[in-house]
Amino acid sequence: MAQDWPGLVQDMNPQVAALRGLQPEVMKAFGQMAQAATATNALDTRTKELVALGISVAVRCDPCIAYHAKAAVKAGATEAEVAETLGLAVYMGAGPSAMYAAKALEAVRQFGVAGGDKPA
Repeated sequence: MAQDWPGLVQDMNPQVAALRGLQPEVMKAFGQMAQAATATNALDTRTKELVALGISVAVRCDPCIAYHAKAAVKAGATEAEVAETLGLAVYMGAGPSAMYAAKALEAVRQFGVAGGDKPA
């Protein structure tokens, strides 16, 4: 296994909590923005998490990949939907995004995406 994606989420949670304690106003505003951005209107949660996963690949953010891979799986994303999303991310981000798309595929598989590997 190249990276433990569920472990990355567990490792990041206390760090994000520490940042929240040190910068409560900034993190409160960030949380409000996240709630507004993820509210379901024209797009459902699954679609929004797939978009976020693709952006995570394009901006090359490992923790973002981990959080949005987990959320996409929880929202019911299939491996085929993830693969199509990652194809768009590669198209938009070229070679470096291809490498991060491979990481994102591994991440959703570790979280148990439908049609992929189940976590051990």
